[in-house]
Amino acid sequence: MQVTPVILSGGSGTRLWPLSRKDHPKQYLPLVSDNSMLQETILRLNGLDNLADPIIVCNSSHRFLVAEQCQQIGIKNPTILLEPVGRNTAPAIAAAALQSLKDSDNSTLLVLSVDHVIQDVDAFHKAINIANQQAQSGRLATFGIVPTDASTGYGYIKPSKENNNGAYRVEEFVEKPDLKTAIFYLEQGSYLWNSGMFMFQARTFIDELTVHAPNIFASVNNAVNNAVQDPDFIRPEKQAFELSPSDSIDYALMEKSNNVVVVPLDAGWKDIGDWLALHVIGEKDGNGNVIKGDVIIKDTNNSYINTDHRMVVTVGVDNLIIVDTPDVTLIASQDKVQEVKSIVESLQDSCRSESNAHRKVYRPWGWYDSIESGEHYQVKKLYVKSGAKLSLQMHYKRAEHWVVVSGTATITNGEKTFTLNKGESTYIPLKTIHCLENQTDECLEIIEVQNGVYLGEDDIVRFSDKYNRVSEKDYL
Repeated sequence: MQVTPVILSGGSGTRLWPLSRKDHPKQYLPLVSDNSMLQETILRLNGLDNLADPIIVCNSSHRFLVAEQCQQIGIKNPTILLEPVGRNTAPAIAAAALQSLKDSDNSTLLVLSVDHVIQDVDAFHKAINIANQQAQSGRLATFGIVPTDASTGYGYIKPSKENNNGAYRVEEFVEKPDLKTAIFYLEQGSYLWNSGMFMFQARTFIDELTVHAPNIFASVNNAVNNAVQDPDFIRPEKQAFELSPSDSIDYALMEKSNNVVVVPLDAGWKDIGDWLALHVIGEKDGNGNVIKGDVIIKDTNNSYINTDHRMVVTVGVDNLIIVDTPDVTLIASQDKVQEVKSIVESLQDSCRSESNAHRKVYRPWGWYDSIESGEHYQVKKLYVKSGAKLSLQMHYKRAEHWVVVSGTATITNGEKTFTLNKGESTYIPLKTIHCLENQTDECLEIIEVQNGVYLGEDDIVRFSDKYNRVSEKDYL
């Protein structure tokens, strides 16, 4: 029986993805390895028997990034489910389970998050095999992490004393404790951290969800049954999905069911919930610093410094988290780094674009980077992959000037089609139908200068598109 990984890539974890480009090492922010965390989550399953291509649940704005990363590691046929709105883990997993049942009534799901690091892959595989045995017996299995300290950042699981082929019946799920209680749990030696990873048959999960969270089942079932599917993505119907309660799988189901077992996991697991976690697991220099990127330090101790686009210099600092990206620069003391969540909320309340959009935006043909903008103008760098093509399009409110800085471009500009090489350019007037294509085996890089009274991405009319975006209501 095949095991289908279900990878939850929404929430804060999405912000942690670099786009792995080993041939363009400066185009991503390295976190744990040269692969993105999404790729690492998939790759660490290599070696498991009867493994199907994954179901990945993400939001619409990351769909091309997810598809690109799957292609890079040889995943040819992932199922990419686009959440219309965020509704926590229970509806997301329900959508994946219902989708899997369309293909097979005997589907077994392994639910994982992109936010995790697991260092001992062999131990992880052994735990998965134990959980799979429990799933085939009709149980809901969760993975409990053997604690390494009295952490107050995780929920805990109290297992039974009876061992059933490496698994234990769950006696109690416990919310995140205070420090005194966490120390007690650690001293007891039996409590486990709640990892947020699960394994069960899709049919078992749906049957139990129908009993314990019928409103979630009804809403998500309606959304999946009325989903729109294009060649690369599945879009559950938005209005139905919005009606679902926003609950975690623990609250909606696992804490209520009497059919839950836990498999202990001691595999160097870490939940990368914030930048401090990356300092904890990172390779440190003699002064306790984790350094990534172009960094010069002096009299600097116990700090995490990561930059992906310019030099960072520190002198005489201790216990800092410094992350410099094209979007924003974060500087925080280690004991306050979790408060970045309140900063994000403040940005959202202020309607700042930094709260929900990156300067670099990924498209099926490559990406663009917004370099500079001002009143009535905007400058972008376009990266077009080999064989890729932008849609045949027109803008009502802006003109564009394209300059080739690398590669060879095939241009449609009005009624003319021609090629441009490095250093050559073309001007595209307002309301002119145009297209950009890379027909070569090399990458193509363009500097695009936009001028107009309105420069929003929704000023676009598509006439044809290689990636089936002509009929989309959005402009992505």
